[in-house]
Amino acid sequence: MSRRRRARTGWLFASPALLAITAVTVFPVLFSVLLSFADVRLEYGGFRILSLTGDHYAAVLSSPEWRQALAFTFGFTAVTVLLELVLGTAAALVLERLGAARGWVLAVLLLPWALINVVAAQLWGYLYNGTYGGLTWLFTQILGHQPDILGQPASAMGAMVVVDVWKTTPFVAIVVLAGLMLIPGDVYEAAEIDGAGTWTTFWKVTLPQLRPIMAIAVLFRILQAFGIFDLPFVLTQGGPGTATESLAILGYKTLFQNLAIGRGAAVATTTAVIVITCCLLFLRVFKAQADEGGRA
Repeated sequence: MSRRRRARTGWLFASPALLAITAVTVFPVLFSVLLSFADVRLEYGGFRILSLTGDHYAAVLSSPEWRQALAFTFGFTAVTVLLELVLGTAAALVLERLGAARGWVLAVLLLPWALINVVAAQLWGYLYNGTYGGLTWLFTQILGHQPDILGQPASAMGAMVVVDVWKTTPFVAIVVLAGLMLIPGDVYEAAEIDGAGTWTTFWKVTLPQLRPIMAIAVLFRILQAFGIFDLPFVLTQGGPGTATESLAILGYKTLFQNLAIGRGAAVATTTAVIVITCCLLFLRVFKAQADEGGRA
């Protein structure tokens, strides 16, 4: 079979999947971008596009609610991804040294990750409850007064960071553990012969070898954390006030509660552009560091 014929056969088999992806992913994204520029009128049987305008973007970018949601989303993403990377790497290093117990420990670690996000958020909501919450009772005994964990901006954000780190660190640990298992043993033997200590071996040997797999884990976590919706929606509904309102919740409220279709689509589109830009910048910095490490 010629190369051109194999290529045609490959495209023929891939075309149903490509059509499905186009129908369920590409078309909705393009339609959302179109709506973000549209002056939309709601009618009894649906909606009608009256004209195209850029006013939605001007309104979104100048709105204090959007800036507050952007600041919360950026802060939440930065703090959770950093904590999960550090804790996940530490957990992976411990798991690598476990023998027969590794499988059992991994199974226990995966329990939080296996929970549905809404269920996990509701469970932690019980613990944070101001009337009967276990953590509220514990902090009352320690502090001497009853804290309103989800009723104050700083403690509410901290509570969400705790839940997200608790739930997602196992994912980072498993990804990093897979990278650790791929590092050849002779590298460590060479470091030992050179007299490298534990910290030097980790910093000069293990960490550089883990950079590619850690970059993948961080990329996945940025994409997930930046789109956070269910956690603040269940725990605080974006409150107190708008202190924990993420960009996803702002888009949901604008689109489905206020029925501002064009403006809600503009929130969604700006969020997608920001997260894609962040990921591309991260990959560029990572590639530059990898090239520099390769030359060294």
